[in-house]
Amino acid sequence: MASNRSGNPARRSQTAGTSSGRATWRDWVAAARPRTLGMAIAPVALGSAAAFNAEGFHLGIALACLVLALCMQIGVNFANDYSDGVKGTDAVRVGPGRLVGAGKAAPRLVRNVAIGFLAAGALAGIAVVLVSGRWWLLLVGAVCIVAAWTYTGGKRPYGYFALGELMSFLFFGPVAVLGTTYAIIGRVTEDAVAISIAIGCFSAALMLTNNLRDIDTDRAAGKRSLPTLIGRRASKALYALLMLVPFGILWVFSYALAYGFAVFAVLLLAGPAIVIVLLARNARDLITALGLTGISALLYGVGLAVAIWGGPAGFVGA
Repeated sequence: MASNRSGNPARRSQTAGTSSGRATWRDWVAAARPRTLGMAIAPVALGSAAAFNAEGFHLGIALACLVLALCMQIGVNFANDYSDGVKGTDAVRVGPGRLVGAGKAAPRLVRNVAIGFLAAGALAGIAVVLVSGRWWLLLVGAVCIVAAWTYTGGKRPYGYFALGELMSFLFFGPVAVLGTTYAIIGRVTEDAVAISIAIGCFSAALMLTNNLRDIDTDRAAGKRSLPTLIGRRASKALYALLMLVPFGILWVFSYALAYGFAVFAVLLLAGPAIVIVLLARNARDLITALGLTGISALLYGVGLAVAIWGGPAGFVGA
């Protein structure tokens, strides 16, 4: 495995820079990582529902927040493909192939696509600010763009220093949910804070599964992800905890929601995902768990949002 990697970063970059131009539209769709897009949809749905329950709803702002979240998620996925590719981290892959690492597309092209999606997200963010009039959200948007690029890009990417899970929790949990709620009603509520923690745990679990799958190749490439530091056993235990916390929060909220208990049906997917990760012996098992985690997060977020919308007026935080 190590023999397939060059110890010279410049040489790895040069190797990754050669493209055979074989990328198909399916390769590009795969590079956008559709399994992760639920983490963009769920927090916006929850933030919008919390705003509706507390005070009101603005369809235009909610849709702009959704476009912003989706563009940021896709943008960071392509930026990760580009940055890991030119660094040589993706020279050996055990999961879905990458565009740059596999030489299917020129690094510059993948970089430009990433920038394009991040720019589209920025435009959606500007629309949110113009409609809502909450100008300080421009600063939040700027921080999100910087975080998206520096996950694996730049001289000191935080994804290489075991911070990927924490940043995923923050940006696709509290930042996304509370940002959406604040953009719509101008304040955050207690229920918005609680559900932002729940969906943030799902996001961190998704990132942890991805990094657990890549633990061997990351170690060979010198990438210090959280699993490379704490090991497989601790990573699996942490994953189980992150997947169970949202249902603990749901247990509290479900008593105040007419359809809250129905969301526990998501355990039919989340439970097997936990078992698969705990018993996983190879990358294929973790790829399956990754898909189940993403679907669980999407169904939990959208399901709880629907429950909030249909819940009684006595919902917590109203």
